[in-house]
Amino acid sequence: MPRTCGTKIAADLQDNVAMRKLFYMGLESYEARYTLQLTEWNRRVFDRRGLDIVYVPGTTIDNTQSISVGQVLDAHGRSYFGMSQMMNLVQMMRNGEVTHEDVIYFEDMFQPGIESLPYIMDQIPQNAQPRVFVRCLAQSIDPDDFVHVWGMARWMGLYEQMVNEFVTGVLATNEEMVAHMRIAGWTAPIYNISGLAFGKAEVLERIGGVQNIKPFDQRKMRVGFAARFDQEKQPGFFMDLIEMYHAQGRHKDIEFAIFQGGPLRSNNPEYVARARQLASEGKLTIYENLTKNDYYALLNDTRVLFNCALQDWVSNTVSEADTLGANVLYPAYRSFPETFADDPNRLYVPWSIDDAYHKLENLLQAPHHNMGLISDWNDGTIDRICDIIETAGTIVEGSAECKATKWNRSGNRYRDHVSQAKYTVRKIKG
Repeated sequence: MPRTCGTKIAADLQDNVAMRKLFYMGLESYEARYTLQLTEWNRRVFDRRGLDIVYVPGTTIDNTQSISVGQVLDAHGRSYFGMSQMMNLVQMMRNGEVTHEDVIYFEDMFQPGIESLPYIMDQIPQNAQPRVFVRCLAQSIDPDDFVHVWGMARWMGLYEQMVNEFVTGVLATNEEMVAHMRIAGWTAPIYNISGLAFGKAEVLERIGGVQNIKPFDQRKMRVGFAARFDQEKQPGFFMDLIEMYHAQGRHKDIEFAIFQGGPLRSNNPEYVARARQLASEGKLTIYENLTKNDYYALLNDTRVLFNCALQDWVSNTVSEADTLGANVLYPAYRSFPETFADDPNRLYVPWSIDDAYHKLENLLQAPHHNMGLISDWNDGTIDRICDIIETAGTIVEGSAECKATKWNRSGNRYRDHVSQAKYTVRKIKG
């Protein structure tokens, strides 16, 4: 019987319950991206849980930790690192170090060279076949992903079909991503991890601890924008908001700022030109080439972090700002209602600039009473991932003892979970 995950029956499931060893396929580190901290965030959780981990190494194409070609990760660097990582994993498999009791976990569904896994696994005994999980960050199921900007969607969709044929499970970051996967016809079991991997303690350490969070009333009257400046993040909407403040005379003492880990760049040069013009008029401050610690220092002196992205499946920026004492204002769009537990004060009607304006006015005045809860929830994402990959695809799945069952979205009632808040918010009684 084929190893097509969408048609697995009980006899095909691994007979082990405990995961013997986890082979972690992490991402290469970039100073301007969350990948700088990703492996460390995972390591702390893995160690606390007492897991036996193999961090499968890869080779970086250079030592710059920068993105030269592409938007999300460097096109050459991602390919080089991913393929070298797969070479090392294949060597471990050939040496007999990987068994059916083990799990291979890919931080990104797009892993150059991954086709070697089904090629090998279809030709080796079942007791040498590990369970395999991939985390989906966006892919062609997202109409606003950069694969559509660059014309990659057709071949990327075929790649995704190939991955669906052999993995034990795909990890989605939220219920809306689950829906996109389902309507795209993905056949592998899907699990909602309801968040992005995040390490709250590590972020706080970078400002010297929670005691160094700057009191809200002592913060600069600053509104920050920390997303990439590409078209799917809609930086034009943020600049429209700036213009609105100036037109209404409400801009006094408010600094509108862009935070960028590298030079300000975009897949639409018009955005950069407009931002430079606003900066020359004194309406916008551009902070670029920031180190992670410099960025956190700015967040720690910012009142509101603003987001208007079409494509942002949860976003690490919301967890970082929420950790460092800044209010967050995001659109009630796609993943964000789930991320915010449907909090109406910090979600604005997409794409109502009037609603964004009025809610921004309120959030500039005082810290929100639910500040900290978003980052607390996302701080548990890696634990949810571990709960899933330790038991999903084993004989215990579906039983009360299987923690993966709660997050399985493979049935025909996967939309039942959309309106259910994932954590409890504090209510103000009137």
